[in-house]
Amino acid sequence: MKNRIIRIITAFMAAAVLLAGCGKTELPQTQSKPEESITAEPGVTPEEAEPTEAPKPTEEPTPTEAPAEDNGLVDVRLAIKGTVPESEAMAFTRDMRVGWNLGNTFDARDSDCADEMDYETVWSGAKTTKELIHTMKEAGFNTIRVPVSWHNHIDANNRISEKWMDRVEEVVGWITDEGMYAIINIHHDDDYYYPSYARLDSGKKYLKDIWTQVAERFADYDEHVIFETMNEPRQVGTDYEWWIADKEADYAKECFDCINQLNQVAVDTIRANGKGHNNERYIMVPGYCAAPEFEMYKDFKVPDDPGAADHIIISAHAYTPYDFALNKSGTSEFSIKGQKGTGDIDYFVRGLHRTFIIKGIPVVISEWGSLDKKNLESRLDFTAYYVTMAANYGMPTVIWDNNAYNTDGENFAIINRETLEWRFPEIRDQLIYSASQGWGE
Repeated sequence: MKNRIIRIITAFMAAAVLLAGCGKTELPQTQSKPEESITAEPGVTPEEAEPTEAPKPTEEPTPTEAPAEDNGLVDVRLAIKGTVPESEAMAFTRDMRVGWNLGNTFDARDSDCADEMDYETVWSGAKTTKELIHTMKEAGFNTIRVPVSWHNHIDANNRISEKWMDRVEEVVGWITDEGMYAIINIHHDDDYYYPSYARLDSGKKYLKDIWTQVAERFADYDEHVIFETMNEPRQVGTDYEWWIADKEADYAKECFDCINQLNQVAVDTIRANGKGHNNERYIMVPGYCAAPEFEMYKDFKVPDDPGAADHIIISAHAYTPYDFALNKSGTSEFSIKGQKGTGDIDYFVRGLHRTFIIKGIPVVISEWGSLDKKNLESRLDFTAYYVTMAANYGMPTVIWDNNAYNTDGENFAIINRETLEWRFPEIRDQLIYSASQGWGE
């Protein structure tokens, strides 16, 4: 890899944002455009305000080459530093630094498994080992997200299988033993927390039942265990599953309101446990399909959490720019120097910063990444710009990895989980390096 360093003098572009989650390839019906970015205060719905569009450049950005040590990594220098308040919450998410998703593992669902414990490998093809977790720590990662689907492991009364809970806890314990942060969530249980008024009561009951048990099991784990209320709450199967074009439509208002209520129930249930560290545990919450565009919108409400001020974190998913990162038939090109795709990242990162970070509400980009299109150089540019930009504005990133490599599907794997050999050591190194650059270390 040739040595490259790009100095970004300015990077202001108002651009479209196109988002999806968990490796889904559905293309939203309508392209995103800069919309209202209204700050959400905890426990209240933001008031109406004038739309705030992404900043527009006063002149064309002028990237220049500069000498650098021969480390083969992309060095992104941003002329503008995002203002991040000094607080316990911001220090906490800063310490999460850069993370990795144990995807397609405990989140596998609705498969033909004779033994429920086979779900762990039915999608990924690899059983998680303590050695894998140690390898991630040694590489420099400080956070691992453990997506978990629960509905294939409960009885008629929503009681979770002891074997399944034990296995999830075992892996989480390996993570925390390494001094890393572990994020546990309710993942592909979409039908069980469906955000509609017709199914709201059953959704609330499901979240309360699951979080009651999970909170009890992990009560004595310290702040290194983080709970995430839901994955990508959305109305599955509708024309607006992944994109709501008219956010003022009645169906949109219903979706937003239901998600606000579901998040609140989950937070209240965790706090009601009252044991161990659950009174002040950090809890991550998503908006509609976890897309920044809908989290920045005025109808998204940060849950009220009076007993643990600033311990709510916004969970955002952004496979952005979509055509490069997630669309298999889309472009394989991303360029910092050519500013190809950088504006899309600028828009949503600065939008989340305006809406939450500057008000003291932390944000974690808990899913992102780019498909392997045999385009390593572009992926390194993308990784460098994305991670540096996010960290510069106070947001840790947790890359998606589904252990898929050289398949006909969505190939996000950066490590072989069985051999522990890095499929893309260059991306690994770039992740760690860019996080340090972005955080100013």
